[in-house]
Amino acid sequence: MTKPGKKAAKRLPPRPPVIDPYLPQNGNYGYRVSRYELELEYKVAINRLTGTATITAVTLATLKEFTLDLADALGVSKVTVNGRRPEHFGHRAGKITIKLVTAIPAGAAMTIVIRYGGSPRAINSVWGDVGFEELSNGVLVAGQPNGAASWFPCDDHPSSKASYRFVISSDSPYCVVSNGELVSRRVRAAHTTWTYEQPEPMAPYLATLQIGDYQTIKLAKNPISMNAALPSRLRERFEHDFGRQPQMMKLFIKQFGPYPFAAGYTVVVTDDDLEIPLEAQGISVFGANHCDGERHSERLVAHELAHQWFGNSVTARRWRDIWLHEGFACYAEWLWSEESGGPSADARARHYHQKLKDLPQDLILADPGPQLMFDDRVYKRGALTLHALRLRLGDTKFFALLQDWTTRYRHSTVITDDFTGLAAAYSDESLRPLWTAWLYEKQLPPLDRK
Repeated sequence: MTKPGKKAAKRLPPRPPVIDPYLPQNGNYGYRVSRYELELEYKVAINRLTGTATITAVTLATLKEFTLDLADALGVSKVTVNGRRPEHFGHRAGKITIKLVTAIPAGAAMTIVIRYGGSPRAINSVWGDVGFEELSNGVLVAGQPNGAASWFPCDDHPSSKASYRFVISSDSPYCVVSNGELVSRRVRAAHTTWTYEQPEPMAPYLATLQIGDYQTIKLAKNPISMNAALPSRLRERFEHDFGRQPQMMKLFIKQFGPYPFAAGYTVVVTDDDLEIPLEAQGISVFGANHCDGERHSERLVAHELAHQWFGNSVTARRWRDIWLHEGFACYAEWLWSEESGGPSADARARHYHQKLKDLPQDLILADPGPQLMFDDRVYKRGALTLHALRLRLGDTKFFALLQDWTTRYRHSTVITDDFTGLAAAYSDESLRPLWTAWLYEKQLPPLDRK
């Protein structure tokens, strides 16, 4: 009972449990998305985006109210669910909240249509600006880890994979690149509409939009269709700096298994400099500074290509396991170095092992924490963990394991235990001491064959 003269404390609705403590505001409960269909119009000169998102999902529980992720820079003008207006919808603090007139039972289909628009911008995060970014003459989207909501409403978490269709209208002089196969390109006076179909499941952060004054070129058809979009002024440098991508592709198919995406692989080079390259599904994005005519960024070219297997097809279900992306892509750099006449993977491993020994020993690879998840030590120690495993298993079993990994979990999400569990089948002795030392202890272990 409440004492006379005192008001009862207002009860706040319970907060939903956090899906991923690394991104506590991201992800949503009660449904699973199977497809996004985005119809967008973007005006480069005034940075104006208008769009309609049609989201197909299935309910996981009886649903009366649910949320989606969308940045506050974009406004929502209309919402329907299964063709009906909801009782209420609101948009604040990066969430669209939708309250239905009648609850939808568990296991039912749900089609959500959202009309929205505004002047998109990057989302500020502990890792800097993430997502939609204006260039000097165009746009790029770098969605990792939580930037998808900067340009479309979504369930923005890597565990939530879906197929996509992008219909994007922009000013005719510009080239528009997005994920999947370009199925149509319609020119209508001052505007061109580009339609891309991405059938393989994709995490929202890997969805991308690249707009620029680009020349498109075909690089190779075998073993995989490879294309590029870049400023014409960089064409000659690009042909030298990126010229060995077909050989990289052949090596990685041999060592990692079949390339996972039917539409092939596209490289975009922006007219602006970029601090680091960016991966998207089926696409990698580099800055003009990575195209210097001297192949100074070739290790990064290999790194981003390797992400198509490790990160884009086989995707970490939670961000604490990001070493399953970055450690594997970093190790691919070392494999390419060995293949292309540079230092061997073993020489690279011993070089970086010595460097890591001189750095602070305060990182747990399998759970580095959000502040350190993009620390270079995650990349290098992750690659060293794989090299230690290779030394233990031998080349035949090691590369058979990698191919089994990419095949078994193709287009799926994984955690570290999935990899360590699979690796056990390739070893005659327990790998537990190796995993404990490399993944779960801060102190860097020695790199040896035992």
